Amino acid sequence: MSPVLAGVLQMLALMAALALAHAPLGTYMARVYSSPRHLRVEKWIYKGIGADPDTGMGWTAYLRGVLAFSFAGVLFLYLLQRLQGVLPGSLGFDSIDPDQAFNTAASFVANTNWQSYAGEQAMGHVVQTAGLAVQNFVSAAVGIAVAVALVRGFARSRTGELGNFWADLVRGVVRVLVPLAAVGAVVLVACGVIQNFSGIHEVGQFLNEHSTGGSQQWNGGAVASQEVIKELGTNGGGYFNANSAHPFENPTPFTNLFEIFLILLIPVAITRTFGVMVGSVRQGYAILATMAAIWAGFVALMMWTEFSHHGPALQAAGGAMEGKELRFGIGGSSLFAVSTTLTSTGAVDSFHSSFTGLGGGITMLGMMLGEIAPGGVGSGLYGMLIMAVVAVFIAGLMVGRTPEYLGKKIGGREIKFAACYILVTPTLVLAFTAAAMALPTPGDSMTNTGAHGFSEILYAYTSASNNNGSAFAGLDADTQWFNTTLGLAMLLGRFLPMVFVLALAGSLAGQQPVPATAGTLRTEKPLFTGLLVGAILIITGLTYFPALALGPLAEGLAA
Repeated sequence: MSPVLAGVLQMLALMAALALAHAPLGTYMARVYSSPRHLRVEKWIYKGIGADPDTGMGWTAYLRGVLAFSFAGVLFLYLLQRLQGVLPGSLGFDSIDPDQAFNTAASFVANTNWQSYAGEQAMGHVVQTAGLAVQNFVSAAVGIAVAVALVRGFARSRTGELGNFWADLVRGVVRVLVPLAAVGAVVLVACGVIQNFSGIHEVGQFLNEHSTGGSQQWNGGAVASQEVIKELGTNGGGYFNANSAHPFENPTPFTNLFEIFLILLIPVAITRTFGVMVGSVRQGYAILATMAAIWAGFVALMMWTEFSHHGPALQAAGGAMEGKELRFGIGGSSLFAVSTTLTSTGAVDSFHSSFTGLGGGITMLGMMLGEIAPGGVGSGLYGMLIMAVVAVFIAGLMVGRTPEYLGKKIGGREIKFAACYILVTPTLVLAFTAAAMALPTPGDSMTNTGAHGFSEILYAYTSASNNNGSAFAGLDADTQWFNTTLGLAMLLGRFLPMVFVLALAGSLAGQQPVPATAGTLRTEKPLFTGLLVGAILIITGLTYFPALALGPLAEGLAA
């Protein structure tokens, strides 16, 4: 079988699996977030944290809950790392330095999982499991909760209440993430992913005709349980420095495809949740079709750039194999790279810095779109709905009619919230990139010069500000400058957009629904899907094209 055909078949198998899971999981999630009933374990949690799950919250109260919980998470994870040296199960590792501890705490709470350290050489079992793995669950649940609050804003009328943050948070963990992660972890263990609490092992002598040999240290860990939520929660932080290219995390082509499935599962299914909760599953299908069109287009472009045979070395290898695992090939690596950058995952099974110039640009562009195709858990849906509001507004301007979406008028107040949301991440990306390139010290972290060196820094701030977490591997980001500025970019890129999402939700929930008329734009139709795709690509292109032209486009065209 040719590598191209193998890649296409993997893509089709993945789409079929997602299609089968879409309706059952999406409908189940709609019931989870609409049910008035609380499970017994949930009641214990509410009692423990002192929360009343039946108290309705306006958007400001909901936001205070999000920020307070996340701030507590940053503080706890920071202190856990700073105290690692005196904790049991540290595997002899020292406490983490203050700037790196801040960066890591901000990263995992913001659902980014950027890592400026090698996990197997820095983090013990307690920090990995009680700190990082826990945040993988709760940061994902926060994203889903904010998305559900926005959906309620569209579904409800003449009320200021968006639900209860603490109830949404707990239900997301207990009823959605934990059950799915438990099943997924069993599958991964059965396929060879390790799950233990063993210490560090000195592994043998490696001898050949050119070397007298040497030893290597490997350590175990609860990898499968962290690997599954790393993908399912679109987190991305690996137990090992090689991330999902490491055979202990991702041993076979099947586990590779299964992990891509986990990455896309909730972002795809939540479009069904949206459709059920607003009373029109066709609206959910329109959003899903937009996501699917962008994702499929990016996969096709990525496979084309990586399979193109320019030069004898690539012809001999069958494509651009540098930085890719032979067991996954170009097809599996391309699928993973597109899926991880069009969501907020950031896990990698290959190294994006080694992709072709245009291939690396595709991974960057996926993040620059706002990671909305299908995006992170929760964040993908609310990001796409923000773009839908903008597309409806543009359509309204074209015909001279007050724009409406799902029966709610999109006026000046609503479009200002949407515009502020869209402007946050480009401002962070471009401002921090410009500062890093202008100052003398940050440039010392670049392994490469020229267009590729610029791409390393542009990719880092794009990844951090969009809460992705992947990196161009050539950048040495473990410096005070990068640990601090990337940490700030992750926090601002996560929580500032949430402010505008919840403000928009509150504004929509307070409106009286407008009845549909003959002049109402049919947002469940393919015409609107095409308009939405166009708006996304044009807005992103106008914002980022100059920066892309200096980096990956210049490198790709020069090759």
